[in-house]
Amino acid sequence: MDETVDWIRARVEQRVFTQHVVVNVAKLVHMQTDEALAESVRACDIVNIDGMGVVWGARLLGFPVRERVAGVDLFGRLLEMAAERALPVFLLGATQDVVDRTASVVTARYPGLRIAGRHHGYFWDDEKRVVDEIGQSGARLLFVAITSPRKENFINRWREQLGVDFVMGVGGTFDVVAGKVRRAPVWMQRCGLEWLFRVFQEPRRMWRRYFVTNNKFALMLARASLASMTRRRT
Repeated sequence: MDETVDWIRARVEQRVFTQHVVVNVAKLVHMQTDEALAESVRACDIVNIDGMGVVWGARLLGFPVRERVAGVDLFGRLLEMAAERALPVFLLGATQDVVDRTASVVTARYPGLRIAGRHHGYFWDDEKRVVDEIGQSGARLLFVAITSPRKENFINRWREQLGVDFVMGVGGTFDVVAGKVRRAPVWMQRCGLEWLFRVFQEPRRMWRRYFVTNNKFALMLARASLASMTRRRT
């Protein structure tokens, strides 16, 4: 986490545009069939793993992944950085009530934080107007709380016009910060069971999503592991 924050801080201070993304099991699975999403992820300057399933899978395949960098935690660290360095931020996504509540919570939590602008996430009939609003706000950091793959594709589509130094998709983070959705206990996060906690909270919407993607990821991992063993034997 510290390495990620330091790297982003240096890029922002140098005014080098940085597109960030986190990947989890569901996103990796959907990238196999959604070329637009895959391209949006490949276009990013920094990719973090948000999901213990991916961390464990990467380690199984021999990749030296040290830790998970959860999007909601990175969001907090970057807001702290923005407050310390007087870097204005723009909050985009969720409902208007949720984004307003998020702005209120984070300005109280991080004294000195400047919210350059905020906008709900239901603007698909007029994207250009929202992009112009972001560009004219003076924001240096943009956080996009919209579901995948819409947020990744929106960021990649408009990256040249956003006018910010850093942009990050944060998914359901605003819902957590605003208190609409509870985050899993720390022990469930460490055990890779955060997805199960979400299923408990929203069973009708989440159970099929996680059942399908988790099983597909397990199959992907088994195939990759088998291919790796075959290469080592030849």
